[in-house]
Amino acid sequence: MRSLSLWTPHIVPEEEAPEEAKGCECCSLARQRKRVIWGEGNPQAPLFILLDNPGARETREGEAFLCGTRETLQEGLAAAGVGREEFYISYLLKCRPVRAYDKEAARNACRPHLELQLGEKKPQLLLALGNVAVQGWFGDPEAEVKALRGRWHTVQGIPTACGYHPLAVRRRPVLRRLLAEDLEMVAARLEEWRKGAGRRQQE
Repeated sequence: MRSLSLWTPHIVPEEEAPEEAKGCECCSLARQRKRVIWGEGNPQAPLFILLDNPGARETREGEAFLCGTRETLQEGLAAAGVGREEFYISYLLKCRPVRAYDKEAARNACRPHLELQLGEKKPQLLLALGNVAVQGWFGDPEAEVKALRGRWHTVQGIPTACGYHPLAVRRRPVLRRLLAEDLEMVAARLEEWRKGAGRRQQE
């Protein structure tokens, strides 16, 4: 784990959503959202991080701010040695829910957006954080982080790791060590990928 003495949280640039996604009305969240949140970070990054849904991103005055979930995630990635250019963050749902909605219908409606992203970005690794993201990605409503974390899985041909949601870590500090372990496992796999990519460039 790396020292965080010089680390500071930052607002990661968002990737603009495709026009067809901006106008999506396939579920009830279309009537709740202010805008579609496609993702943030480096679109060409080797690591795709999947969360459940976007949280608050602007103050009431419309000024951008970093929510606790993303700050905790950034801190953990930095401590594990994952650089800012090495990850991209997106969500099962591309809209922020602000009131009750049909969760299953919304996740099914948003699935094609996720498939489009993964088809375009072709990440080397995927990290699903939280039970909702894990269940959605694995296609198993009974899947749990507790049972799946700490080892690699292959889902749709993508090496996949699972970890606790950063918000759960903030609420239950005892989970911080477990999230750190999973991020270090991902960082080690990224390092293997970097070395392999370097060898391929030399050939």
